[in-house]
Amino acid sequence: MKKDFLEITDLTKEEIFRLFDLARYYRSRKREQKCADILANRMLGLVFRKPSTRTRVSFEVAVHQLGGHSLYLAGESTQISRGESVKDTASVLSRYLDGLVIRTFGHDEITEYAKHATVPVINALTDQAHPCQALADYFTVYDRRGTLDGVKVVYIGHANNVCNSLLLGAAVLGVKIGVVAPPGFGPSADVVRKMSRPELLTTGDDPVAFVRDADVIYTDTWVSMGEEREREQRMKTFSPYQVNAELLGRAKPSAIFMHCLPAHRGAEVTDDVLDGPQSVVMDQAENRLHCQTALLHWLFGG
Repeated sequence: MKKDFLEITDLTKEEIFRLFDLARYYRSRKREQKCADILANRMLGLVFRKPSTRTRVSFEVAVHQLGGHSLYLAGESTQISRGESVKDTASVLSRYLDGLVIRTFGHDEITEYAKHATVPVINALTDQAHPCQALADYFTVYDRRGTLDGVKVVYIGHANNVCNSLLLGAAVLGVKIGVVAPPGFGPSADVVRKMSRPELLTTGDDPVAFVRDADVIYTDTWVSMGEEREREQRMKTFSPYQVNAELLGRAKPSAIFMHCLPAHRGAEVTDDVLDGPQSVVMDQAENRLHCQTALLHWLFGG
């Protein structure tokens, strides 16, 4: 039976920690062109309807390191952009390829791919979820601290797809998480209902109050792909939620700063925080590669 990875909740806590062990292993061999033969003689399709830097490159390198090949399919280059159904596209691509990595808009589209594809489907981002990012994020925290026990993550800004996956991952892993956002931009009721342990979540609109006991301070862009028309208004609404040196100074000295990138310097975060000693952003970005290599190992190699 094929395995898909559409939400971080597709993994158990035990499976996530096994993936963390695999990620460490593959990181130790990152300078090798090929680390394993898990994907030998296999071809994976990267169907991306949204632009990407880290997700595309990390998946292509991960596939190569596992001995496979990848084929990049930009959304506008396929017949789906001209109205072909997801059902037909998924069925045909399953005849040619051994797996599909999908980056798209509506989450219903990726569930439709998974329904009709006969090969594993991986969610590389939808408007609702970004489970590959959350997996790498929690690995980064675990790798830094050696444990996730007692950790508190504070997410500041718009509760977007990244935040949604962090919330679901926190419930699986038993991590306390706070979300600080302007009224109307906090976690949706639907996502909170999906949390297996909603008691781990606290919400509010005062960043200073939340960062005092945070172990991780996390932010993301205030204007996601597809929301550009709201940019001017969002910049005004979110300006009190900027992560800057003053706010970081209210946190514990041991707190780390995270951002999934791309960052809009001077908007949601200032240069001195992003490039500062408490930032683990570049480690976090690198860990996308190692966690996705581990994920592919799990999906295709057991």
